[in-house]
Amino acid sequence: MISIRGSISDLERSHELRTALLSTYLQAIRSSAQYAVELDEKTTGPHRRRLTELAEEVASVKPEFVSQSSATFRGLLRDYRDKAARYLQLLRDELASTARALQETLDSLSQSAGDHETQLRKSVVGLREVSEEPDVAALRVKVRRAADAIEISLEQVRQERQLTMAQFLMEIRVLHQRIDSMESAATVDSMTGLSNQREMEDRIRSARPGSFHLLLFQVQGISRAEAQFGRGVSDELAAAFAKRLKNSLPEIAILGRWSPEEFIALIGQPRDSKYSASHWATAQLSGAYSCLQSGKTVRPSLEVSVGIVDSMSREAAQLTLYRVKMFLTGAV
Repeated sequence: MISIRGSISDLERSHELRTALLSTYLQAIRSSAQYAVELDEKTTGPHRRRLTELAEEVASVKPEFVSQSSATFRGLLRDYRDKAARYLQLLRDELASTARALQETLDSLSQSAGDHETQLRKSVVGLREVSEEPDVAALRVKVRRAADAIEISLEQVRQERQLTMAQFLMEIRVLHQRIDSMESAATVDSMTGLSNQREMEDRIRSARPGSFHLLLFQVQGISRAEAQFGRGVSDELAAAFAKRLKNSLPEIAILGRWSPEEFIALIGQPRDSKYSASHWATAQLSGAYSCLQSGKTVRPSLEVSVGIVDSMSREAAQLTLYRVKMFLTGAV
């Protein structure tokens, strides 16, 4: 009898603890939605709605969903963190650009107005000297008025010219930024932030033969994820693979996306003969990745195969590129 009562008491305490933990977990999700840092409505609004929907699902569905929901919760926070980091970096860049433009404006305003302005000011001084003659009282008044009017007009012309120059400087700065961003975008894959095929080819051509080796990655699963879950998930999957690849390679590696499912790494040192590329790729890069689809976690998987191309000391860059293309197209 005592044993039964003890078991019931333990069960009640376990139930109370479970209820308290679930309540705390729900409050954490709702608080994350409530206190999310405001970025813009297109970013913060959907994030809050997804967290609120997740809390409602956790509160209403079967207990086993609670453990599964943690991955979704973590994925939502990670996704918002990445978006917030990009948003803040954009603000920093805009602030730095504005500060530079303002400094240039101030420098321009502090400069001399030029030789012709100096001559005009000398003329004004001469007119004032004439106006000091005691025998020409009437002339003195007229000349002084003319001198004052000339000086006022001169100051207005100077200010208008400086404002025009400042406006030109601002417009030139904006144009430079747009050109820089366009040039950068032309060499970078927008989804992964890696160099594109053309940029990687240029780097291989400019590298000294025999001083580097290439890792070539064939990644099966990105197109499959797009067909199954949509373009948003496949883009996130490619970005997640690129991030894991970058973290797995030495800092000196230069990464590129050769095609939607082909990636390449240029490492500026000869290859270590003990390096087991296939085993490393299978262990570190293949497998399931956590992505978000309409606020819920999905786990598309990737199968990665890797090859190595050594740069021979006497080999032309064109031959190295040929061997890269042969491997990636499956011809060898």
